[in-house]
Amino acid sequence: MPFKFLIAGAALAFGLLAGAAAQNVEVRDAWVRTSVQGQKATGAFMKITAKDGARLMSISSPVAGVAEVHAMKMEGEVMTMRAVTGGLDLPAGKTVELKPGGYHLMLMDLKAALPKDSTVPMTLVFKDAKGTESRLELKLPVAAAAAATHKH
Repeated sequence: MPFKFLIAGAALAFGLLAGAAAQNVEVRDAWVRTSVQGQKATGAFMKITAKDGARLMSISSPVAGVAEVHAMKMEGEVMTMRAVTGGLDLPAGKTVELKPGGYHLMLMDLKAALPKDSTVPMTLVFKDAKGTESRLELKLPVAAAAAATHKH
């Protein structure tokens, strides 16, 4: 089931709450990849659009000891993955897709397996151009792959 949420400082459907959101941020098609017992890391993926522009500064989740925004890219013939420092730029009105093989959210030092059809609570922290921080509380579905979505 595709998810689409407009964050404007109000309570939302599906148990998602926006705290003191200072800017409009839309999160769509969010999900976390399943993990098995003993697996120490997994990824989370979504599409984020900030109406007025912002930066995704950090993430946290009680299911992981460490949660970071990561970038995966090719350097010569070697694929590298590194934490993004200074926040991920969300240009005004442009959708930034967090996906396998590119920017994504890493959940590391997992405390338990994340089975399919469970949910993962996650907090995203944004900063707008004026330096105002806002938090977005999400509950992401766990799946083996992204759900098929249809555009209208």
